[in-house]
Amino acid sequence: MARLRRKACVAVFLFTLFIFGSLMGLRTLKPSDGISDLAPGLDFLPLIGGKLDRRSVARRHPTPAPPGQPQPQNTKEAMSNSGPDGIVFYDVHIFYSTWYGAPQMDGRYIHWDHILVPHWDPKIASSYPRGRHMPPEDIGSSFYPELGAYSSRDPAVLESHMEQIGASAAGVLVVSWYPPGLADDNGEPTEDLVPAVLDAAYRHNLKVTFHIQAYQGRNDQSVHDNIKYIIDRYGDHGAFYKFTTSNGKSMPFFYIYDSYLTSPESWSELLSPTGSHSLRGSAYDSLFIALIVEERHKHDILAAGFDGMYTYFASNGFSFGSSHHNWKAIKAFCDANNLLFIPSVGPGYIDTSIRPWNNHNTRNRVNGRYYETALQAALNVRPEMVTITSFNEWHEGTQIERAIPKKTVSRVYLDYQPHGPEHFLELTRNWAEQFNKEKEQWLM
Repeated sequence: MARLRRKACVAVFLFTLFIFGSLMGLRTLKPSDGISDLAPGLDFLPLIGGKLDRRSVARRHPTPAPPGQPQPQNTKEAMSNSGPDGIVFYDVHIFYSTWYGAPQMDGRYIHWDHILVPHWDPKIASSYPRGRHMPPEDIGSSFYPELGAYSSRDPAVLESHMEQIGASAAGVLVVSWYPPGLADDNGEPTEDLVPAVLDAAYRHNLKVTFHIQAYQGRNDQSVHDNIKYIIDRYGDHGAFYKFTTSNGKSMPFFYIYDSYLTSPESWSELLSPTGSHSLRGSAYDSLFIALIVEERHKHDILAAGFDGMYTYFASNGFSFGSSHHNWKAIKAFCDANNLLFIPSVGPGYIDTSIRPWNNHNTRNRVNGRYYETALQAALNVRPEMVTITSFNEWHEGTQIERAIPKKTVSRVYLDYQPHGPEHFLELTRNWAEQFNKEKEQWLM
């Protein structure tokens, strides 16, 4: 009996040694040695309907089309040259501003020197300071960017921004857009920068769409002309975002800021099939997303012929649309009327550096908990997509761009401590991944 036990022990030892040696040998192999870095079979999955099946994009880069040609895209996710695992999601959109200027590129500071906006009530305005900021030490923000008071025209800045957005897993930049020659009240025209943004986004497999701002003289006819201009000029670029509808049609996608400033009757001339200058059914037909601020706007948006609504503002409770507890009802309205509901979430809100009287709308970041609460509220209503307010709206303190601690003689800036500069990029990625995992379950 003892002899049999010894033989059994020797056999077990030799078998264990064989398994251990085999495993060590496998560990030394590289992917190029014949072991696929995809799960078995995934590297042979076919293209489905002109788009990669979602399971086939997990670990390798697609072959992109040349920048001037349309690029096949999955509206859900794709590989990026940025980020810890290289995946970005095209159903996570992020608002992006190109209005910043600095002397080395623009001859002077632009927007970093923002004025202190006076309150509309003269009695209240008299209690607050006036003037403007003096960059680079004093900027129009409560936070300070890691890149300093930068220029949006700086190629190194654009490249850094695309890298950071890729790291956040947001796949679509929503660029604030004014027609050529026009700008906001505190800036300079930036439409000529769009090609550089598209090219930079393309290098990171990101997409770009447009946030049509409320410029002076904007109406349904001018927006008609704007849409034709944008599609004619940029529609064939590899980074130009198109949304694939449920019937498989690929369409441009536009956000219309402060859409309520134009009447539903006027919008319907552009957005209804029978409108006097309708885009419906034409080569310029697109999806148009309106801003919901007040509750009544949802009915106006429907009557105007829009395809959906978004909430934009990052201050929970600031408006009907931006209040998380209203999102369920808004989503139900949209579902009943075949509209997209796109909630907008932000990491916090503070604009007292430019509106010193607006303390009551400040929303503390609470080390990221405010952001996560907003993201969870968005996911709870099961939206088709989510928008992030914002990547770099520094004036309103909604940015997720990298920020650093900074103290000057006259100011102490807020920062992301005890976390590092990447904290809100990392949170965005975590929630983008969770959003897409949950959508997998919704669609089963």
